Amino acid sequence: MDETAIAVLGAGPHGLAAAAHLRRAGEEVRIFGDPMSFWRTMPAGMLLRSSWTATCIAEYDGPLALEPYLAESGRDFTRPVPLAEFIDYGLWVQSKVAPDVDRRWVTRAEANGDGFVLTLADETQLRVRKLVVAGGIADFVNRPEVLKSLPAHLASHTADHDDLSKFRGKEVLVVGGGQSALESAALIHESGGAVEVAARADHINWLHGGKYQRRLGRLAPLFYAPTDVGPLGLSRLVAAPGLFTSLPRSVQDKLAHRAIRPAGAAWLVSRLTDISIGTGVTVTSAKEVGDRVQVELSDGSARTVDHLLFGTGYKVDIKRYPFLDPALAQRIATVNGYPVLKRGMETSIPGLHILGAPAARSFGPIMRFVSGGWYGAESVTRALRGSQRRTAPSAGRLEPTGEGA
Repeated sequence: MDETAIAVLGAGPHGLAAAAHLRRAGEEVRIFGDPMSFWRTMPAGMLLRSSWTATCIAEYDGPLALEPYLAESGRDFTRPVPLAEFIDYGLWVQSKVAPDVDRRWVTRAEANGDGFVLTLADETQLRVRKLVVAGGIADFVNRPEVLKSLPAHLASHTADHDDLSKFRGKEVLVVGGGQSALESAALIHESGGAVEVAARADHINWLHGGKYQRRLGRLAPLFYAPTDVGPLGLSRLVAAPGLFTSLPRSVQDKLAHRAIRPAGAAWLVSRLTDISIGTGVTVTSAKEVGDRVQVELSDGSARTVDHLLFGTGYKVDIKRYPFLDPALAQRIATVNGYPVLKRGMETSIPGLHILGAPAARSFGPIMRFVSGGWYGAESVTRALRGSQRRTAPSAGRLEPTGEGA
């Protein structure tokens, strides 16, 4: 059986960040995955909500940041970064840090002695001593029960579509008050669909679009971190996971919710002016009526539409990763589906590390975003190297200031 020291499962932003940092450290690493595959499933025409720095993979001012990519590729785009451009940028990063990425699907990862065995789609097996999972959130789609009872042509989740122009000439009710729901509504409307939004919250939260950063001028970096997660002041706190996770759990949960509550980008407001947005309502029932769907809302009103589209996000539960051997997954200590992680993003199983959104409970809300890959990759690299912390941070890296759980 072939063997390697470290395997990274996943070739999205977090997996590529891990590959970059581990290989810079001289580690023997094999990377598995279809580069940027999750992002390619998103609706065409979408724009990234994150700031320029927070859209950078692995580092925000090093050779893998957006500026070097633009210089080398000859591209020219500004914020908000178009989804298509971000995907191309991610593929460029992959060409730099993992040109040898193995695109074979990992069908099973199981414990074996003091390491792990990976089984690939062609039945090839590989023994690895350390396993880094950067599996993303595609397996965590949050589908309400009412959605599960309807056929796919009448009801779906925003995660099911890479092209919303299919709803041209259709009446669509979009459920949700976050970026995914609101931007999907805008794209459907711009494609010629008749769309309405129903949100559970009593109001829509709108981001400020950098207004306060511009007002603060040169003082802005004191209050806003390059990670671009959270409002003024809180942005700096959540960008330091060691500090953030030293707070009482009840405080962490409250601040994390504030940092990542459902919200729409400022540039969406003008695109939604002709769309009816109802707040403080939920879907209480939905049933198939001929070739349409009849929807009843909590305010007592009803709609009959061509399609019911849920923008209800994702709910982390690592046991839903299809490649994790059930016996292995069962041994991982979790809380509400999130793995309990310690130094180096390591689970309760020695040698098994998990990056990305599943690390949010242990290291804070930045782990849900592309910019969280800076910390995660640096942290796991330090752990696998077994080295001591440097006394001074390197330029462009979010330096760990402590490890939480």
